[in-house]
Amino acid sequence: MLGDTAMKKNVDSFTDQLENRLEEHKKKVYYSQEFIQSLCDEFRKNNYIEPFNYEKYNVKRGLRNADGTGVMAGVTRIGSVEGYVLRDGERVPQPGQLIYRGIDINDLIDGFTSENRFGFEETIYLLLFGALPTLEQLNSFKQILSEWSALPAGFSEDMILKAPSRDVMNKLARSVLALYSYESSPDDTGLEAELLHAIKLIARCPTIVAHAFSVKQHYFDNLSLYLHRPQPNLSIAENFLYSVRHDNRYTAEEARLLDLCLVLHAEHGGGNNSAFACRVVSSSGTDFFSAIAAAIGSLKGPRHGGANNKVMEMMSGLEKGVSDWKDDEEVKAYLQKIVSKEAGDGSGLIYGMGHAIYTISDPRAVALKKHARRLAKEKGMLDELELFETVERLAPEVLAQIRGEDKVTCANVDFYSGLIYKMMNIPLELYTPLFAIARMPGWCSHRIEEVTNSNKIIRPAYKALTPHQTFIPLSERK
Repeated sequence: MLGDTAMKKNVDSFTDQLENRLEEHKKKVYYSQEFIQSLCDEFRKNNYIEPFNYEKYNVKRGLRNADGTGVMAGVTRIGSVEGYVLRDGERVPQPGQLIYRGIDINDLIDGFTSENRFGFEETIYLLLFGALPTLEQLNSFKQILSEWSALPAGFSEDMILKAPSRDVMNKLARSVLALYSYESSPDDTGLEAELLHAIKLIARCPTIVAHAFSVKQHYFDNLSLYLHRPQPNLSIAENFLYSVRHDNRYTAEEARLLDLCLVLHAEHGGGNNSAFACRVVSSSGTDFFSAIAAAIGSLKGPRHGGANNKVMEMMSGLEKGVSDWKDDEEVKAYLQKIVSKEAGDGSGLIYGMGHAIYTISDPRAVALKKHARRLAKEKGMLDELELFETVERLAPEVLAQIRGEDKVTCANVDFYSGLIYKMMNIPLELYTPLFAIARMPGWCSHRIEEVTNSNKIIRPAYKALTPHQTFIPLSERK
């Protein structure tokens, strides 16, 4: 047995070794950072592209023509987005229209709200199959969705609990990829297999998001863990609210408004970034789950589905920076600071304002604002809603003044969706995942349409700008 002196020497020796190793580690980290910086400098030197090259080679940046219209990349029978008409080669603004399978979104909404029922399940059927269901078909379809809403045995434990993520969208993408392993024929691209994959994934997506969010709260926010099972007698909107709340409580008004949000976000044409990403990946012949995971990755971006988070961040800063919310001049002055990159996140963007296609209005934003007022009164948030309306009214003028553009600009769906989720006490981390839940039927529809009709890999061209070089032997490089 070691004496006290010998033990002390051993402890001191171990401490010295540990301190030496820490110092060596710090040096390695320091030099590693220095090396990484040199690699970044090397990259910048060899990869910068002068902006004039895009015009020189007639590149359709963002797959858009010079007049702002989209490059025609395909045809679809699923959805249509209209915000202008072309007259004598020029875009003429008009009120926006969103059309699902030939049916105007406002007619669809009026149809189910006038009968005081939920509409998302009916919308899923319409997008997938191309026609409105009969009562018998709708009831059978709801039953199928309910049966598939539970996750496979052990899935939450193995795929969600064991690898918690701070970001629910990343966990959703990983979970979708993981579902491949739970299918007997995951690479089958026949119509029957594709439709079954779609129905299962649409049904399971809300449960995955609810469980991923609860796990995120438990491991990163130090809250208790609740994993609720979907209830067979509830709509998708009701089940989601039931699942993400510890006490399972929600109001009828909240469920109706969430259902409306899901319907409005369900589809937006084949050219939107996430649907197009899904089609591009699908055109390679890959499996269903890989294509949908790509769409989820696209939607996460702040220039796409993640914009609703950016709107709320921007408006939070505005609410703190403007003392009188009803003073147009004060609100306008703050918006001018945002566009001049003196406020906000420094991007110069007024998030939630403007759209690639919509000009005079985004029908989704119009519908959300119309239905939001009732909830705003109920929640005591009418002043905040009216501040959003003020920003919507003043932003086009500010953008035109500072940027010198005469472009017609309107509020898009992201401008109001975040506020509505806030009214429903839905946490910010769930705003974009809710968009993903809603858009899943649209993605699945585009995926199936692509694999059953196109049979051609999407492969646009890129102009190579690097001149030919002679290979230099390693010993001669400087």
